[in-house]
Amino acid sequence: MANVTRFDPFNDLDELFKGFLVRPLAFEGRGDGGVQLPRAKVDVAEKNGAYVVSAELPGVKKEDIHVSIDGNEVTLEAEVKREKEATKDERVLHTERVYGKVMRSFTLPQEVDEAKAQAKFQDGVLELTLPKKAAAQRKQISIQ
Repeated sequence: MANVTRFDPFNDLDELFKGFLVRPLAFEGRGDGGVQLPRAKVDVAEKNGAYVVSAELPGVKKEDIHVSIDGNEVTLEAEVKREKEATKDERVLHTERVYGKVMRSFTLPQEVDEAKAQAKFQDGVLELTLPKKAAAQRKQISIQ
């Protein structure tokens, strides 16, 4: 039986905006039957000296989400797990839901203060509040 993949012309818009604020660096995972997992959709806003990142992660449990911050690079990892396996007396006729690991990395314009970063996950949406790190003050050195 041949695999059928639905064409989504808007799925590759990230390529159009590559290098503009949020750029994907990595993607990993294939679901059942070799179907490529959709890329996590991310919105980034700037508010009160912090970046606010909202990422759609439907079907993911809170404990299966990992966020790492390295300077101004943010990496989101999430795993969608299969809820149940088909039993030997059950035959799956059709499935469109995919399972596997999704990873999304992007670079922000300014470094993030990791110690003050906050995350909350509700209704399939991860919201990160990433305060900007204070810029180092310029120091004048006297010459002797």
